[in-house]
Amino acid sequence: MMMNRRPIHLFLYGLCSLVILLKVESFNVGITYVETAVAKGAVCLDGSAPAYHFDKGFGAGVNNWLVHIEGGGWCNNVTNCLQRINTRLGSSKQMVKQLAFSGMLSNKPQFNPDFYNWNKVKVRYCDGASFTGDIEAVDPATNLHFRGARVFNAVIEDLLAKGMKNAEYAVLSGCSAGGLTAILHCDNFRALVPSSTKVKCFADAGYFINGKDVSGVSHIEAFYNDVVNTHGSAKFLPAGCTSKMKPGLCFFPQNMAPTIQTPIFIINAAYDSWQIKNILAPGVADPHGTWHNCKLDITKCSSTQLQTMQGFRLEFLNALNGLGTSPSKGFFINGCYAHCQTEMQETWLRADSPILDGKTIAKAVGDWFYDRSPFQKIDCPYPCDKTCHNRIFDPQENPSPTTYGTRSNDFERIKNFNRNILTVIFLHVALS
Repeated sequence: MMMNRRPIHLFLYGLCSLVILLKVESFNVGITYVETAVAKGAVCLDGSAPAYHFDKGFGAGVNNWLVHIEGGGWCNNVTNCLQRINTRLGSSKQMVKQLAFSGMLSNKPQFNPDFYNWNKVKVRYCDGASFTGDIEAVDPATNLHFRGARVFNAVIEDLLAKGMKNAEYAVLSGCSAGGLTAILHCDNFRALVPSSTKVKCFADAGYFINGKDVSGVSHIEAFYNDVVNTHGSAKFLPAGCTSKMKPGLCFFPQNMAPTIQTPIFIINAAYDSWQIKNILAPGVADPHGTWHNCKLDITKCSSTQLQTMQGFRLEFLNALNGLGTSPSKGFFINGCYAHCQTEMQETWLRADSPILDGKTIAKAVGDWFYDRSPFQKIDCPYPCDKTCHNRIFDPQENPSPTTYGTRSNDFERIKNFNRNILTVIFLHVALS
């Protein structure tokens, strides 16, 4: 008896179609190690050289630079930092040699019209403190190097030598902990590049707030305080903030944002999935797992949980007031359950991308950057925005401030991979 081969043919057709789609939307970029940084003590947690991925600009963008910082949480004590040294988040020895660029890092005008031909750099994140630490002493028992601030300066120095010293435009951006890096380092970046360069910053999912969790405790405040103390970050944080409050509080954008002089644009979901999972409802505040399903999928939240999340949204919007109202500060705050929306093509710029006030994130950021029009928009509360790409997480995942970023992005891509395969197969069946 002959087997029905049609389902297999459909699957292979869908798989091939999706591979082609992903190839079109992204491209691989090789790794560069900053070996000269080692002599300066500008190293990852394990003492290895910093690294980045660099795609050279071309045409009209040859003298424009986009420096994007990778995310990956933080480590707040020796034990947590030691857990990182055998991973890409603590050692360049563990980093992949090729990294896919898409979204804001795309080199195709249809996917990234305002920045496609720029010099694009993705800086790998390996210090665990948003590149703020600098402790000279190294304990031989652990061999941990807390040198994030030195790493940042060394990478920028290397890029300047490779042509950024001639930059007409330069942007510092980042996602998650990298988004926080872009906020904390925005003025520092401005000071490191030539004074003739037009500099602005973008922060994607980096506006972490000092909110209380569902048990009424601010665990994130204690956590950030430990990060700052462990890495010796206090001396790097803005004096205009640390002179008024303890340094750990100046790790929160809401407290140090008023000190930022360089133009900056904030891209954030009002229901940032990382913040909901780790600030509002961390496991320590939810010992019975009441929030487990809700955190995995917002459509699984009860009415009471949604009400609590609406309260968190208002708290986030109140914290956003720290930015001020100057048109040099822009923001795109959509009502989605998401985290990091500039690195993936589907949320940066595509036919089905999130829309706010009639604009995609790419359009809003581009218009603001080139002074075509200001943009300070806040979305309506969930679930009114039907353009959202709300995230659904792996049930086995148990993220924390120390581990987030190692698995969830991979799962997001797998989820999108499967969804696109099913879409292609469905269309093939419908048209057959």
